[in-house]
Amino acid sequence: MLTISIAGLGSRGKDTYGQALTQMRDRARVVAVADPNPAKVREVAGMFDLKPEQCFGSVEEMLEKPRLADVMLICTQDRQHVPDAIPALEKGYDVLLEKPISPELEQCKKLLKVSRETGRKVAVCHVLRYAPFYRKIKEVLDSGVLGELTSIMGIENVCYWHQAHSFVRGNWRRSDETSPMFLAKCCHDMDLMVWLTGRKCARLSSFGSLSHFKPENAPEGAAQRCLEGCRAKERCPYDAEKIYITNEATGVAHGHTGWPCDILALHPTEETIRRAIETGPYGRCVYFCDNNVVDHQVVNLEMEGGLTVSYTMSAFTAGGGRFTYFMGTHGDMIADMAKNTITVTPFGGAPQVYDFNLASREMSGHAGGDSILLSEFLDYVEGKEAPGITSLEASMESHFIAIAAEESRIRGGAPMDMAEFRR
Repeated sequence: MLTISIAGLGSRGKDTYGQALTQMRDRARVVAVADPNPAKVREVAGMFDLKPEQCFGSVEEMLEKPRLADVMLICTQDRQHVPDAIPALEKGYDVLLEKPISPELEQCKKLLKVSRETGRKVAVCHVLRYAPFYRKIKEVLDSGVLGELTSIMGIENVCYWHQAHSFVRGNWRRSDETSPMFLAKCCHDMDLMVWLTGRKCARLSSFGSLSHFKPENAPEGAAQRCLEGCRAKERCPYDAEKIYITNEATGVAHGHTGWPCDILALHPTEETIRRAIETGPYGRCVYFCDNNVVDHQVVNLEMEGGLTVSYTMSAFTAGGGRFTYFMGTHGDMIADMAKNTITVTPFGGAPQVYDFNLASREMSGHAGGDSILLSEFLDYVEGKEAPGITSLEASMESHFIAIAAEESRIRGGAPMDMAEFRR
């Protein structure tokens, strides 16, 4: 029976891993939690019958104690990851670390050095690697049915309301406080490019900007807050009342009490959400926030062996999901996460469609990847075979790419030689 401590009780720590661990009591037991929000601590303590001495108001307080568990799940904010992980490793914890490792390359390298010195295990939550959807893509590519892979074209459809929620009003709105948006959102995708192709990146360039969510684009009559007499409300898709209360796909009035509403209130109701919009950061007008991260970006990569990849991230899509087009010398493959279908077409042959919708009711978040990741991480800690695990070493390449992409973007699309950048 492995023992678990959870550092950070946000959406990932409390809702994803906390809920999953309530279903895994036969192999893992939560014995300590830490978060500055007392209400969240009390709620998770109740889920696992924790005593007051097993609950902490900060990760630092928890780390002052002798090692409390076999494993620490580090689900704090981006720039806290390495400062939390290093003392955890030094105390003897194995670590499951939320992505990104850090927006600072030197911090990533420092953590890798400490993990090697301590001999502890670290896995990074590139959760899409574990999704059955992407494991099927890997199986197809490895089968050789497409011939030699030559080009990949992909897009991360962020979705207009997700951009407003997370990257304009929310925790990831400022790169100086958290991470550049491409690292925060697309280190998943860059990890997939490396894992699926089995190649590192040789060169890249990137372009992108914050084009829309700024004061000069505010519509006439816009107010500082959505519920303070905004005269642009009816025609604004980013209106907080629409997103969190009345929207059929996301609003609490239509029964949606999970993400994103549960970020605004621990127990979302129309009353608690309206109060949060009236007084908190999620009720601010998207044109008058303190955000600075991009709302669209494209990265062009040349992988080892000449394979080219064009990857776009855009806020301005009606829905979410990833779409990727793989082109080989003998066939192509279209992977559409919004439809949960993969279509493989050998040249001159009939298309074969793999449909993942049938299993949707049993799937956890990220197309089923969340629960599989946690289970395989526990296998990894127990010393069982876990060939798909995203170790800290494996995760580094995606961070080299994403951090280099931001450097290129800032420098107006300057080409980045990745061998030199890694050094």
